[in-house]
Formats: sequence, structure tokens, C-alpha cells
Amino acid sequence: MASNIEHYKQQAIKTLYEKNKFTDILAQIEKKTQVKREYVALGGVVLTSLYLVFGFGAQLICNVIGFIYPTYRSIKALESNQKDDDTQWLTYWVVFALFSVFEFFSDILLSWFPFYWLAKCMFLVWCFMPVSWNGSYVIYSRVVRPFFMKHQDGIDKVMNKVTEKIEQVADQAGKVATDAVKLD
Repeated sequence: MASNIEHYKQQAIKTLYEKNKFTDILAQIEKKTQVKREYVALGGVVLTSLYLVFGFGAQLICNVIGFIYPTYRSIKALESNQKDDDTQWLTYWVVFALFSVFEFFSDILLSWFPFYWLAKCMFLVWCFMPVSWNGSYVIYSRVVRPFFMKHQDGIDKVMNKVTEKIEQVADQAGKVATDAVKLD
């Protein structure tokens, strides 16, 4: 266990020294303050964590963390020629969507817990972490996929009915719009 933690610690430190805009900012802060960027980054994580527990707008910060980086990585995956990264990010969005639906119904109860936004943020980060045991993979492979495979025929029937209804409504809306334009 300790070797795994050390491995991920070294990976995180390596990431802090890669060349990109974020690490450029860290380098500037490190140069001006004489504080190693590892400690600056750790301080940022600690401050963000405290803000998610006590700060105003914690929901927004949590949702930005769970949305912005995965969106960026999804766009990068779409623009690459590899299939694995597409699968990884599609899996994240499936889990994110299911979590959002469950959260909608339980939000009133859960948001009263003092560490809710921190816990949700940690969950979302776990879901998009670039490791083989990330939350999206674990939840998809152990919960979503088995459920879907077991109930696929019924889900397909319901989705076909929903699609038919949407097409009917869209046709009717198109007719109404066409008639309204003709009247003008």
C-alpha cells in the first residue's frame, strides 16, 4: 500500500513539472515565494477542500471541477485517433449523468451534510483520475453495465417508445411553426 501511495505521489510531482500553462503559473509562484511547487499545489488542494466545506458557492466550484477538466479531456479524446481515450471519457459521462440524476432526487437531503460538496468533488475527481481503478471504470463495470445487460431489451423498448413520441411532438411542432409562418 505504501509503495502505491509513493508511486502516485511521484506521478503527481512529475505532472507538476510538465510543460503547460498551469505548471508555468506554478513555476512563477515558486520563483516569487521560494516555496516548492509541490507545496503550492498541496496548499491549493487544501484551500479548495476547506472552501468546499465552508465556502459560499461550493456547489459551483464542485461542479466546475467535475465538468471543466473532463470536458477538456473529452474534446482532446475526440480529436485524437485513439479509441481508448474516447471509451474512458464516454464512461465518465455515463457515470456523471447517472450520478446527476440520483443527485437531483437526493440533493435536498444530502446538501445539508457539512462535507457533501467536498465528498462529491472527491468522488468526481476519483471518477476522472487517470488510473486503471478510477471511479467511472469501477462503477460502470460493476454496476451500470451488468444492470444494462440484464435489462437491455426492456430499456430498448422504452427508448423506442420515447423516440417515437419525441418524433411525433417534433413533427407537430414543425407543422405549427409552418402554419404560423404562413399566417404572417
